[in-house]
Amino acid sequence: MNQKKATVKRIPPAVRQQADEIVERFNQDVLSARGNARYVARFKGPYLFLDRQDWDNRKPSPICRLEWTGDMIAWEFAIYKYSKNSYDPDEWMFPGYDHFDGTIEGAMNAGLEAYEP
Repeated sequence: MNQKKATVKRIPPAVRQQADEIVERFNQDVLSARGNARYVARFKGPYLFLDRQDWDNRKPSPICRLEWTGDMIAWEFAIYKYSKNSYDPDEWMFPGYDHFDGTIEGAMNAGLEAYEP
């Protein structure tokens, strides 16, 4: 039986709030020790974009994009490729990919290794 992936039009408000809390906790627990960057969450439709703002750069830089699947531990992942100026869900040959486990925290850890602050 061929099942189509359910299309989610928007991330629910409660999930957005939970995602913001996860990002802030990661910033406090992991990035505050480094003292030079923080993740910034942006939402658009079914996507959570994770950008990182380094203290020496005012504008956040894109790191990765997560797509909401309806499960907080099963987000779909796409790394930002500066060479193509786009997100690539098929790219897996980059430092840090092994950190991605379907979670927001896993995506941020993967982004830290892929693009060190």
